[in-house]
Amino acid sequence: MNPLQLPAPAGPPPPGSRTVVTDDGVPLHVEVDGLGDRAGGDGSAPLTVVFSHGFTARLVEWDLQRAALRDRARLVLWDQRGHGRSGWTRLTRATIDRTGRDLGQVLDATTPTGPVVLAGHSMGGMSVLALARQRPELFGDRIVGVFLLATSAGGLVETGVLGLAIKLIRKLRLLSLYLRFLQLIAPLLERFRRRGTALGRRVTRRLLFGADDADLDKVRLVQNLLEETPLPVAMAFYATFLDHDETEALEVLKRVPVTVVAATHDRLTPAAHGRHIAEIVGEGAELVVVPGAGHSVNLTRTAVVDQALTGLLDRVQATRKAG
Repeated sequence: MNPLQLPAPAGPPPPGSRTVVTDDGVPLHVEVDGLGDRAGGDGSAPLTVVFSHGFTARLVEWDLQRAALRDRARLVLWDQRGHGRSGWTRLTRATIDRTGRDLGQVLDATTPTGPVVLAGHSMGGMSVLALARQRPELFGDRIVGVFLLATSAGGLVETGVLGLAIKLIRKLRLLSLYLRFLQLIAPLLERFRRRGTALGRRVTRRLLFGADDADLDKVRLVQNLLEETPLPVAMAFYATFLDHDETEALEVLKRVPVTVVAATHDRLTPAAHGRHIAEIVGEGAELVVVPGAGHSVNLTRTAVVDQALTGLLDRVQATRKAG
């Protein structure tokens, strides 16, 4: 199959799939691939890479990197709650703090032993940072490297009409009422939602692609991917970005090799956020800035992202040998 062809989320899960149920009862869809698991192995491998996808996407967004690393490491990919094949979440639990805990539970269930590199794109990177704050003891021991792609440690949503509206809702202490309202009208929102429109393609092109890195097939791919996520879930998760501040977690990342990839034309997580992460992590961080690319940089600048990721694995291997 062409790795840029989006498989339908309906139907039976692909081979290598399993379910991890969180402590609050949400079934998370997980796929395991690569060394040690291609034929149903026991999970033992020299290195495991755990991939966390971005906001309103699903694990298939990592397919190109999955193909590049399949023969080098054991791979674990998962759909975050409310996304892809994972179960619905209460909207009050659509938070980065919760997805960080989910990531930890996926790690515990699928990779109880052995070294791990965490890779996160956009909201997936935020989940990685949340886990670093929640369970710092994992970093430097089980977690030996971190790959952050087009993400932010905080201060992401400061302006805009929707941002200001949610800030007002929070100030008036009406957020729980807002989320309950979304839960009630969710069926109606989904019933009348239109997908695959020309307007949707234009918005996708504008927000997720750069100056010169979009072609129609890739824009349609990303549009279809993003429009799979139920609208109420997307609206609920948006609220958590206002509170997202994991700057303190960056101190934990200083214990391991880190690679940060930022795109110059990223309108969702501007390159300044990646530079800020690399600056705080310091000498253990390698910053890769991709000229002309947008938020979907792993699809449009695949060779650059693959090289940055394999380069991190080389650094991790060298660090472990030196230690």
